[in-house]
Amino acid sequence: MSSSASPDASGGTNASRLYERISADAPLTQELFRRALQDPKGAMDQICAIGDELGLPVTAEEVRLHIDSLEDMDTKRWINKARGGL
Repeated sequence: MSSSASPDASGGTNASRLYERISADAPLTQELFRRALQDPKGAMDQICAIGDELGLPVTAEEVRLHIDSLEDMDTKRWINKARGGL
């Protein structure tokens, strides 16, 4: 397990904090959704790059594991559509 997958003092991981940041930005969320439909690997690469830019480095596997742990049905539907590379 990498250091970015380990919970911090508040109990969050980089993947969970990054998910929250991306979710709070509706235009970015839509951009990533559209990209994931056409280029799932590119969308994942972009998510990881955003994490690096925000000081929240993540691996694609950490993102996948976090998304799989979510209870949010909208996110689950999004993942089902884009599952090819995610």
